[in-house]
Amino acid sequence: MTKGTASGASVRAPLTELESEVMRAVWSAAGPCTVDAAHLAVSRSRKLKEATTRTLMRRLEQKGYLRHQEQGRAYVYQAVEPARSLAARAVRQIIDRFCQGSVEELVSGMVEAKVLSKSEMHRLEEFVRSRRQGGR
Repeated sequence: MTKGTASGASVRAPLTELESEVMRAVWSAAGPCTVDAAHLAVSRSRKLKEATTRTLMRRLEQKGYLRHQEQGRAYVYQAVEPARSLAARAVRQIIDRFCQGSVEELVSGMVEAKVLSKSEMHRLEEFVRSRRQGGR
C-alpha cells in the first residue's frame, strides 16, 4: 500500500495510533519480534486480543512498514526501517508539502511557534556544529 510521488519516492499509508504502538513494540525489540512479544508490549497500555495484534502486524506488512520470516509455524517480524529514518522521511514530506522544500522555513516556523525550547535549540546548534566539524 504505497503510492508514488512526483519525485518517484514511495509514500506509505500513514500509521494509525494503534499501529504506531505496535511499531514502537517492534522497534524496541531491537531485532526480530514475534506477535506474542508485540502483543505483550502493547497490551500493557491497551486491552487488546492477540488476534488483533496479529491482524495489525499483517496490515503493517501490507503497508510496507514490516516484513516477516517464518520460524516454524510462527511469523517473526522486523521493521523495514528504523524509527528515526521513518520520522526523517515523514518530516521531509511535511517540508515538501508545507514549506516549499525549505528546511529553514520549517525550523524557523518551529522556533517562532515556540515548538522548540531554548535547550533543544542549543542542543541542535551543538549537533550541527559537531557535524560541520566532521564529528559523528
